Amino acid sequence: MSHRDTLAAFLERPQVVNAIIAVILVNAVTLGLETSPTVMAQAGGLILTLDRICLAIFVVELVARLYALGPRFFRSGWNVFDFIIVGIALLPTGEGLSVLRALRILRVLRVISVAPSLRRVVEGFIRALPGMGSVGLLIGIIYYVAAVIATKLFGAAFPDWFGDLGRSGYTLFQIMTLESWSMGIVRPVMVQFPYAWAFFVPFILMTTFAVMNLLIGLIVNAMQGATEDDKADEKAAFEDKVLARLEAIEAKLARKIQ
Repeated sequence: MSHRDTLAAFLERPQVVNAIIAVILVNAVTLGLETSPTVMAQAGGLILTLDRICLAIFVVELVARLYALGPRFFRSGWNVFDFIIVGIALLPTGEGLSVLRALRILRVLRVISVAPSLRRVVEGFIRALPGMGSVGLLIGIIYYVAAVIATKLFGAAFPDWFGDLGRSGYTLFQIMTLESWSMGIVRPVMVQFPYAWAFFVPFILMTTFAVMNLLIGLIVNAMQGATEDDKADEKAAFEDKVLARLEAIEAKLARKIQ
Protein backbone atom coordinates (compact mmCIF):
# COMPACT_ATOMS: atom_id res chain seq x y z
CA MET A 1 0.00 0.00 0.00
CA SER A 2 1.40 3.40 -1.01
CA HIS A 3 1.79 6.40 1.27
CA ARG A 4 -1.17 8.09 -0.41
CA ASP A 5 -3.42 5.08 0.15
CA THR A 6 -2.32 4.90 3.78
CA LEU A 7 -3.06 8.59 4.27
CA ALA A 8 -6.46 8.25 2.57
CA ALA A 9 -7.36 5.32 4.82
CA PHE A 10 -6.25 7.32 7.87
CA LEU A 11 -8.46 10.27 6.91
CA GLU A 12 -11.46 7.95 6.56
CA ARG A 13 -11.08 6.53 10.08
CA PRO A 14 -14.09 7.23 12.34
CA GLN A 15 -11.82 8.85 14.93
CA VAL A 16 -10.49 11.35 12.40
CA VAL A 17 -13.96 12.08 11.01
CA ASN A 18 -15.35 12.64 14.50
CA ALA A 19 -12.43 14.91 15.34
CA ILE A 20 -13.12 17.06 12.26
CA ILE A 21 -16.81 17.26 13.21
CA ALA A 22 -15.79 18.39 16.70
CA VAL A 23 -13.55 21.12 15.23
CA ILE A 24 -16.40 22.27 12.97
CA LEU A 25 -18.75 22.54 15.96
CA VAL A 26 -16.16 24.42 18.02
CA ASN A 27 -15.64 26.79 15.09
CA ALA A 28 -19.40 27.31 14.84
CA VAL A 29 -19.48 28.36 18.51
CA THR A 30 -16.54 30.75 18.12
CA LEU A 31 -18.08 32.38 15.03
CA GLY A 32 -21.32 32.84 16.95
CA LEU A 33 -19.50 34.37 19.92
CA GLU A 34 -17.86 36.88 17.58
CA THR A 35 -21.26 38.49 17.08
CA SER A 36 -21.43 39.46 20.77
CA PRO A 37 -19.65 42.75 21.56
CA THR A 38 -19.62 41.89 25.28
CA VAL A 39 -17.92 38.53 24.76
CA MET A 40 -15.45 39.97 22.25
CA ALA A 41 -14.54 42.73 24.70
CA GLN A 42 -13.73 40.17 27.39
CA ALA A 43 -12.21 37.29 25.40
CA GLY A 44 -11.85 38.53 21.83
CA GLY A 45 -8.20 37.51 21.52
CA LEU A 46 -8.88 33.93 22.63
CA ILE A 47 -11.88 33.57 20.31
CA LEU A 48 -9.95 34.85 17.28
CA THR A 49 -7.07 32.53 18.12
CA LEU A 50 -9.42 29.54 18.29
CA ASP A 51 -10.92 30.59 14.97
CA ARG A 52 -7.48 30.65 13.34
CA ILE A 53 -6.59 27.26 14.84
CA CYS A 54 -9.80 25.74 13.47
CA LEU A 55 -9.11 27.21 10.04
CA ALA A 56 -5.55 25.87 10.13
CA ILE A 57 -6.87 22.39 10.93
CA PHE A 58 -9.31 22.62 8.01
CA VAL A 59 -6.53 23.66 5.64
CA VAL A 60 -4.20 20.86 6.79
CA GLU A 61 -6.98 18.27 6.44
CA LEU A 62 -7.91 19.57 2.98
CA VAL A 63 -4.28 19.56 1.79
CA ALA A 64 -3.86 16.03 3.13
CA ARG A 65 -6.90 14.87 1.19
CA LEU A 66 -5.63 16.61 -1.95
CA TYR A 67 -2.31 14.79 -1.62
CA ALA A 68 -3.90 11.43 -0.77
CA LEU A 69 -6.47 11.43 -3.58
CA GLY A 70 -4.67 13.43 -6.26
CA PRO A 71 -6.88 14.16 -9.29
CA ARG A 72 -9.58 11.92 -7.80
CA PHE A 73 -10.19 14.64 -5.20
CA PHE A 74 -12.15 16.76 -7.68
CA ARG A 75 -14.31 13.84 -8.84
CA SER A 76 -16.31 14.06 -5.64
CA GLY A 77 -18.77 16.89 -5.36
CA TRP A 78 -18.36 16.90 -1.57
CA ASN A 79 -14.60 17.41 -1.89
CA VAL A 80 -15.19 20.34 -4.25
CA PHE A 81 -17.71 21.72 -1.76
CA ASP A 82 -15.13 21.56 1.06
CA PHE A 83 -12.51 23.13 -1.21
CA ILE A 84 -14.78 26.11 -1.97
CA ILE A 85 -15.83 26.59 1.67
CA VAL A 86 -12.24 26.57 2.96
CA GLY A 87 -11.14 28.75 0.04
CA ILE A 88 -13.73 31.39 0.95
CA ALA A 89 -12.43 31.38 4.52
CA LEU A 90 -8.89 32.09 3.25
CA LEU A 91 -9.91 35.17 1.25
CA PRO A 92 -8.72 38.51 2.68
CA THR A 93 -11.29 40.26 4.85
CA GLY A 94 -10.08 43.83 4.99
CA GLU A 95 -12.05 47.04 4.97
CA GLY A 96 -15.07 46.96 2.68
CA LEU A 97 -15.16 43.16 2.65
CA SER A 98 -17.62 42.64 5.51
CA VAL A 99 -19.58 40.21 3.31
CA LEU A 100 -16.56 37.90 3.13
CA ARG A 101 -16.18 38.09 6.90
CA ALA A 102 -19.81 37.09 7.27
CA LEU A 103 -19.32 34.19 4.85
CA ARG A 104 -16.87 32.58 7.25
CA ILE A 105 -19.89 30.99 8.92
CA LEU A 106 -20.18 28.82 5.80
CA ARG A 107 -17.43 26.70 7.33
CA VAL A 108 -20.12 25.22 9.56
CA LEU A 109 -21.68 23.69 6.44
CA ARG A 110 -18.67 21.37 6.23
CA VAL A 111 -20.40 19.21 8.82
CA ILE A 112 -22.76 18.21 6.00
CA SER A 113 -19.95 16.78 3.90
CA VAL A 114 -18.34 15.05 6.87
CA ALA A 115 -21.42 13.42 8.40
CA PRO A 116 -22.75 10.55 6.22
CA SER A 117 -26.32 10.92 7.50
CA LEU A 118 -26.42 14.59 6.50
CA ARG A 119 -24.88 13.76 3.13
CA ARG A 120 -27.70 11.33 2.46
CA VAL A 121 -30.27 14.03 3.25
CA VAL A 122 -28.69 16.47 0.78
CA GLU A 123 -28.19 13.78 -1.87
CA GLY A 124 -31.82 12.77 -1.50
CA PHE A 125 -32.89 16.38 -1.90
CA ILE A 126 -30.78 16.74 -5.06
CA ARG A 127 -32.16 13.52 -6.51
CA ALA A 128 -35.67 14.80 -5.91
CA LEU A 129 -35.06 18.02 -7.88
CA PRO A 130 -36.41 16.71 -11.23
CA GLY A 131 -39.66 15.63 -9.62
CA MET A 132 -39.74 18.82 -7.58
CA GLY A 133 -39.54 20.77 -10.82
CA SER A 134 -42.76 19.16 -12.03
CA VAL A 135 -44.45 19.82 -8.69
CA GLY A 136 -43.16 23.40 -8.76
CA LEU A 137 -44.67 23.89 -12.21
CA LEU A 138 -47.99 22.56 -10.91
CA ILE A 139 -47.85 24.94 -7.94
CA GLY A 140 -47.00 27.82 -10.27
CA ILE A 141 -50.03 27.10 -12.45
CA ILE A 142 -52.31 26.89 -9.40
CA TYR A 143 -50.87 30.12 -8.02
CA TYR A 144 -51.27 31.98 -11.30
CA VAL A 145 -54.88 30.89 -11.74
CA ALA A 146 -55.71 31.66 -8.09
CA ALA A 147 -53.95 35.06 -8.23
CA VAL A 148 -55.91 36.08 -11.33
CA ILE A 149 -59.20 35.01 -9.73
CA ALA A 150 -58.39 36.71 -6.41
CA THR A 151 -57.38 39.95 -8.12
CA LYS A 152 -60.60 40.08 -10.12
CA LEU A 153 -62.81 39.15 -7.16
CA PHE A 154 -61.23 41.02 -4.27
CA GLY A 155 -58.80 43.55 -5.80
CA ALA A 156 -61.15 46.53 -5.78
CA ALA A 157 -62.23 46.04 -2.15
CA PHE A 158 -58.81 45.01 -0.79
CA PRO A 159 -56.13 46.66 -2.97
CA ASP A 160 -53.38 46.17 -0.36
CA TRP A 161 -53.83 42.40 -0.49
CA PHE A 162 -55.20 41.70 -3.96
CA GLY A 163 -54.63 44.92 -5.92
CA ASP A 164 -52.53 43.24 -8.63
CA LEU A 165 -51.05 39.85 -9.49
CA GLY A 166 -47.94 40.42 -7.41
CA ARG A 167 -49.84 41.37 -4.27
CA SER A 168 -52.33 38.58 -4.79
CA GLY A 169 -49.53 36.06 -5.21
CA TYR A 170 -47.82 37.20 -2.01
CA THR A 171 -51.08 37.15 -0.07
CA LEU A 172 -51.88 33.68 -1.35
CA PHE A 173 -48.40 32.54 -0.33
CA GLN A 174 -49.09 33.80 3.20
CA ILE A 175 -52.38 31.93 3.17
CA MET A 176 -50.63 28.76 1.99
CA THR A 177 -48.22 28.95 4.94
CA LEU A 178 -51.28 29.25 7.25
CA GLU A 179 -49.77 32.35 8.89
CA SER A 180 -52.71 34.51 10.10
CA TRP A 181 -54.68 33.30 7.11
CA SER A 182 -58.07 33.13 8.80
CA MET A 183 -58.32 36.05 11.22
CA GLY A 184 -55.82 38.18 9.34
CA ILE A 185 -57.07 37.83 5.74
CA VAL A 186 -59.96 35.49 5.01
CA ARG A 187 -62.41 36.63 7.71
CA PRO A 188 -61.98 40.33 6.86
CA VAL A 189 -62.59 39.46 3.20
CA MET A 190 -65.68 37.45 4.17
CA VAL A 191 -67.19 40.52 5.82
CA GLN A 192 -67.74 41.94 2.33
CA PHE A 193 -67.77 38.64 0.42
CA PRO A 194 -69.52 36.04 2.62
CA TYR A 195 -68.84 33.20 0.18
CA ALA A 196 -65.10 33.93 -0.15
CA TRP A 197 -64.40 30.76 1.85
CA ALA A 198 -65.44 28.79 -1.25
CA PHE A 199 -62.30 30.16 -2.94
CA PHE A 200 -59.79 30.13 -0.09
CA VAL A 201 -60.56 26.72 1.46
CA PRO A 202 -60.08 24.74 -1.81
CA PHE A 203 -56.90 26.76 -2.46
CA ILE A 204 -55.49 25.75 0.93
CA LEU A 205 -56.49 22.11 0.41
CA MET A 206 -54.81 21.99 -3.00
CA THR A 207 -51.58 23.74 -2.05
CA THR A 208 -50.87 23.31 1.66
CA PHE A 209 -52.22 19.77 2.11
CA ALA A 210 -52.08 18.14 -1.32
CA VAL A 211 -49.25 19.55 -3.41
CA MET A 212 -46.89 20.22 -0.47
CA ASN A 213 -47.35 16.67 0.84
CA LEU A 214 -46.64 15.40 -2.66
CA LEU A 215 -43.40 17.40 -2.61
CA ILE A 216 -42.44 15.96 0.77
CA GLY A 217 -43.20 12.46 -0.52
CA LEU A 218 -40.83 12.97 -3.46
CA ILE A 219 -38.03 14.07 -1.15
CA VAL A 220 -38.57 11.13 1.23
CA ASN A 221 -38.54 8.61 -1.64
CA ALA A 222 -35.37 10.16 -3.03
CA MET A 223 -33.70 9.96 0.38
CA GLN A 224 -34.63 6.31 0.67
CA GLY A 225 -33.15 5.69 -2.75
CA ALA A 226 -29.93 7.46 -1.75
CA THR A 227 -29.72 5.36 1.41
CA GLU A 228 -30.18 2.14 -0.55
CA ASP A 229 -27.50 3.20 -3.03
CA ASP A 230 -25.09 3.90 -0.16
CA LYS A 231 -25.75 0.46 1.29
CA ALA A 232 -25.18 -1.12 -2.11
CA ASP A 233 -21.90 0.79 -2.49
CA GLU A 234 -20.76 -0.28 0.99
CA LYS A 235 -21.61 -3.90 0.19
CA ALA A 236 -19.73 -3.73 -3.11
CA ALA A 237 -16.70 -2.15 -1.39
CA PHE A 238 -16.74 -4.88 1.27
CA GLU A 239 -16.93 -7.59 -1.38
CA ASP A 240 -14.02 -6.00 -3.25
CA LYS A 241 -11.92 -6.02 -0.07
CA VAL A 242 -12.76 -9.67 0.59
CA LEU A 243 -11.87 -10.63 -2.98
CA ALA A 244 -8.60 -8.69 -2.76
CA ARG A 245 -7.67 -10.49 0.46
CA LEU A 246 -8.54 -13.88 -1.06
CA GLU A 247 -6.40 -13.10 -4.09
CA ALA A 248 -3.52 -12.11 -1.82
CA ILE A 249 -3.89 -15.36 0.14
CA GLU A 250 -3.97 -17.38 -3.09
CA ALA A 251 -0.83 -15.64 -4.29
CA LYS A 252 1.00 -16.42 -1.05
CA LEU A 253 -0.07 -20.07 -1.20
CA ALA A 254 1.03 -20.30 -4.81
CA ARG A 255 4.47 -18.90 -3.92
CA LYS A 256 4.83 -21.39 -1.06
CA ILE A 257 3.88 -24.32 -3.28
CA GLN A 258 6.46 -23.27 -5.84
